[in-house]
Amino acid sequence: MKHTNLLILALISTLIISCDKQKAAIDDKNEAIQESIDERKEQVDEAAERATKQADINANVDAAQIEADKESMKAQLDADRKKADAAAEAAKAKIDAENE
Repeated sequence: MKHTNLLILALISTLIISCDKQKAAIDDKNEAIQESIDERKEQVDEAAERATKQADINANVDAAQIEADKESMKAQLDADRKKADAAAEAAKAKIDAENE
């Protein structure tokens, strides 16, 4: 009877220890998963920050290009205006010369 009780106690102890090891393994695995998720979240944050900075740079470049295009077009229009004024003056001078 003593041996049976000792055997049962040993089996229960083994089961308890085995359960504790399994639970510890589950906890370790969960902790590793959580750390991996946290690392991925940090990578996502870093990627988003880089993308935001690049978008800001691109926006500044685009704005500068738009401004340069605007100034170029205005300069061309000013030149076209002067050309039209000169052509009108030449046409008037021609009429004046023909009438004299």
